[in-house]
Amino acid sequence: MKKIEAIIRKSKFQEVREALREADIDFLSWWEVKGQGDAKQGLIFRGIAYDINAIERIHLSFVVRDINVDKSIDAILKSAYTGESGDGRIFVSEIEQSIRIRTGERGDESLYNK
Repeated sequence: MKKIEAIIRKSKFQEVREALREADIDFLSWWEVKGQGDAKQGLIFRGIAYDINAIERIHLSFVVRDINVDKSIDAILKSAYTGESGDGRIFVSEIEQSIRIRTGERGDESLYNK
């Protein structure tokens, strides 16, 4: 099992969420976050300068079976991409154990994804 976390543009959240749903990933958590990157550029919109590092982001987090890792990553890559600085990051880490509290199921069986 793997935990996938992604930090994406807030404006791409609905597209990413839909792409994950199409990839059979129905259960995920997300938070609105702010952070700081290493980009040194700004954005000027209607005469107002914005620091693109201060633009709000979404932090997604979900756990999948190993067979669903690649399709989950591909769904995020395709739907979150703009080609501009600040598109985000994806992190994948190993999960030792998963237990569904209601049923006591452990391991892969405790996850919702197929």
